[in-house]
Amino acid sequence: MKTIKTTIFTLILMVFASTAFAQGFIEGTVYEQNEKGEKTPLPGVNVYWKIVNEGVVTDAHGHYKIPLHETICCLVFSCVSYENDTVHHMAEPAHYDHVFSSTHILDAVEIAARQKASYISSIKPIAVQEITTEGLRRAACCSLAESFETNASVDVSYSDAVTGAKQIELLGLSGLYTQMMAENMPNFRGLASAFGLSYVPGTWMNGIQISKGTSSVRNGYESISGQINVDYKKPEPTESEKLFLNLYGSTMTMTEFNFNTRWKIGKNGNMMVLGHSNHNFMSMDDNGDGFMDDPMVTQGNLFVRYNYNNNDWFEGMWGIKALSELRYGGMMGFHPGAELHSGFNGVGFQINTNRYEAFSKTGFIFDRDNTSLGLQQQFIYHNLYSNYYRNTVYKATQLSYYANLLFDSYIVNDHHKYSIGASYSYDNYDENLRYRIEGIVGSFNDSTFQRIEHVPGAFAEYVFNDEHHWSIIAGFRADYNSYYQRMLYTPRLHVRFKTHDELAIRASAGKGYRSPNVIAENSTMFSSSRWIHFLETPRMEEAWNYGINLTKGFDIGWRELTIQADFYRTDFVNQIVMDRDADAHEIRIYNLDGKSYSNSAQIEANCEIFKDFDLTLAFRYNDVKMTINDTLREKPFVNRYKGLVTMSYAPGTWQFDFTTQFNGDSRVPNLDGNATAVTNHQNIERSPFYVIMNAQVTKKLGKYWELYVGGENLTNYKQDHPIISAENPTNEDFDASMVWGPLSGIRAYLGVRFKVD
Repeated sequence: MKTIKTTIFTLILMVFASTAFAQGFIEGTVYEQNEKGEKTPLPGVNVYWKIVNEGVVTDAHGHYKIPLHETICCLVFSCVSYENDTVHHMAEPAHYDHVFSSTHILDAVEIAARQKASYISSIKPIAVQEITTEGLRRAACCSLAESFETNASVDVSYSDAVTGAKQIELLGLSGLYTQMMAENMPNFRGLASAFGLSYVPGTWMNGIQISKGTSSVRNGYESISGQINVDYKKPEPTESEKLFLNLYGSTMTMTEFNFNTRWKIGKNGNMMVLGHSNHNFMSMDDNGDGFMDDPMVTQGNLFVRYNYNNNDWFEGMWGIKALSELRYGGMMGFHPGAELHSGFNGVGFQINTNRYEAFSKTGFIFDRDNTSLGLQQQFIYHNLYSNYYRNTVYKATQLSYYANLLFDSYIVNDHHKYSIGASYSYDNYDENLRYRIEGIVGSFNDSTFQRIEHVPGAFAEYVFNDEHHWSIIAGFRADYNSYYQRMLYTPRLHVRFKTHDELAIRASAGKGYRSPNVIAENSTMFSSSRWIHFLETPRMEEAWNYGINLTKGFDIGWRELTIQADFYRTDFVNQIVMDRDADAHEIRIYNLDGKSYSNSAQIEANCEIFKDFDLTLAFRYNDVKMTINDTLREKPFVNRYKGLVTMSYAPGTWQFDFTTQFNGDSRVPNLDGNATAVTNHQNIERSPFYVIMNAQVTKKLGKYWELYVGGENLTNYKQDHPIISAENPTNEDFDASMVWGPLSGIRAYLGVRFKVD
């Protein structure tokens, strides 16, 4: 099997490499000439073959390079403010410089266009969905976790009913199988898995890129179900505001303040500071179960970055981040130290987190076009202390370093590009878990887990693009994992074919791996009295992913309708199973012994129905099964289907946004052995269908101010009694991890933004 796959990759490379040497080109520079006869290179000129309209655009230096056409010999040079020029008899490879001299004067025209909330480029071989700043503004978007409310591909849900931890889901699989990136460097791994989505303030982001299935080998081997990349605001004037302030408050007594500001340093440098703080002032218990609906969270977050670009041969980015967070919750009246200072008899949890990051990205640009050498580096220190319900104390430290060296260039011409590189990652996890011993009152067990992982690797990637129909990315990487003492081989292939009627068809296939951090990634299991039982030592997780995506645009008058449909399948070779079905008072952890797969199909349509009114309709179906306790069954807490309707209307200085989510049923783990759940009718086989509605109104107040007001969960739908044995949290039936729906009802918010561009 491996020999066949290697042969296919080799044949693809040989076929397209031979194409490069067989094709001739016309190349040169386009100039504009003033009244004095002085010539200046002219960028942005359309150079194309007459009749077929196939061509290129001149670069920043006025240079162009266009393949010879088999039958057409008339080359057209077209540029705004100039009359079109046509050159005849361009049938042989040649160097031709063209000069515009006759000016074509245009009347003044004002062009206004509204930025799309999200889109998929029809050019890229990988189907990457871009969530723009316009899309982020359509909801309160206090953090990365809340940035997907208007997105059909990514689901976000609570991990348990008390800590406020949220997890994403892509292709019906947990976010653990989605490679999370920050400006194309792996992030939010390990100890950040549970709460990392809340570490990125919404106002810090310029956009989010979502790709399903396996991604490029340039970024490592961890992408299995997809990749999400966060693009932060940058200090250049075209990338961010000169000054931005945001103040937000909600009926759940959560307040938030954000700012960012930038300034120029010297001729080629730009500095930026981004700040964030949030705080809950009051605990609330809307469902009357005696537990706080939302945890009390106080967070401070600072990001300082500097960019340098001499526009010649070197550019670089450097940055540091610091975060401190106190998170606590549980029964009403609980606060850190409550048992000692106020005689509090209930239970609660407390999590203290300190996280520091530093990164650098440096690039050297060579005289040869499309040729550069880049180095990415990232350092992370993460420390946390947590105490859960007097039963469990979890302390952990993570020290990580990542480096990625990339060289990009091309073979003969820029239709055939390649990347080669080497990477190194280091992870040091030091974890201590103290938990109650099952059946022995007042007895605890202390377990220490230390994992040091060195992973050196190398990769190569070939990219073919004929600029008309075909694009192909074929990549392979090899890594060695010192902890598991094994080589990891990662082949990946992406193909895009674009028809004459603008239908883009993409197909992908590849493999992915990940090192499981079972304790840190599954803090949900601390939100119960269940006994944690490791049946065997966890092995590396690995899976194959295959997918196809179709994107088609239609012109309806002056409007554009975009329809996209995709299907992805993931087959696991090994997976860590968190078995909550075998015993209602136990979590059994073991490696997969049997099948585990995910099938996910989605269709989505976007259109501007009339001026300033955008509509999105989407539907997704999931079929996710895994072998649990020797039986292939539906994976718990995965909605079988989801529907999404988003509407946005922006007349003048107003903007009205409305989103409706239709959430299908899901399987709930078996609780037959939990007496309290059976008595209180909390032992259900499947969660019900439910609808969530969100709305927001935004008003621009002059040049600098903007006011927004909104509401979430307008249907006031809540999971009934999400905590089992809430009235007696110290007994063996207590379980706050059986969460499948919303935990709190209607939430209103009000905010104000101030910005100077």
